[in-house]
Amino acid sequence: MRFVIIGAGRVGLRTARVLREEDHDVTIIEHDEAMIRRARTQEFTVVEGDGSREDVLDEAGIAQADVLGALTGDLNVNFTACMIAKYHGCRTVMRIDEAYREGIYRKYADAVDEVIYPERLGAIGAKNALLGGTIRAIADIAPHLQIVELTITEAAPVNGYTISELELPADATVLAFGKHEQPLGIPSEDESLAVGDRLIVLADFAVLSEVRQLLVGEDPKQATANADADPGIDADTGGIH
Repeated sequence: MRFVIIGAGRVGLRTARVLREEDHDVTIIEHDEAMIRRARTQEFTVVEGDGSREDVLDEAGIAQADVLGALTGDLNVNFTACMIAKYHGCRTVMRIDEAYREGIYRKYADAVDEVIYPERLGAIGAKNALLGGTIRAIADIAPHLQIVELTITEAAPVNGYTISELELPADATVLAFGKHEQPLGIPSEDESLAVGDRLIVLADFAVLSEVRQLLVGEDPKQATANADADPGIDADTGGIH
């Protein structure tokens, strides 16, 4: 997938690194010279300028991009960039500060695909929002443990199994289960797994690839690459830009 990220601050740059490690194409837009140098030192393609300007977005390849992540600290820049990206058919993910009142949040949330609070979620949340899809990292709770939400797909080997028949690796545990579009709850052994159902799993990084293969149906090479990339995400609580 092709991503355009506006803002080369701490979370923006870390999110860009994780996306690149998963073989996605990432272009960054930034106007601050020091941040531009840092991103280019890490061998990112960087377009200098204001991310709310259409000519700058054009230079970054917005017409060919799949997703725009507007991750600056300027709400007006983020929103304007998202509106331009929507015109080009991109998925739009916009940063908003926690300080904004609920009415402001709703106004912007209705206009873009997803609103995120990077100060709270860090790079994990930003990456999840950008990618969407069937696997969402929720939290790193220890050096080698992560809680993830996985959505059962057609390709999942366990599609059609009951919870009692589900055999995860020894270092992985189901914490919660929810039928498609239903609230999460404590799993019952008789519940059957179907496409769209969600599982919250606590797993050691060493077995994440195996868990992905079972519940999502990723091939072994893809599952290993994705699992290896997750520990590199730093749940940074600092500002982006």
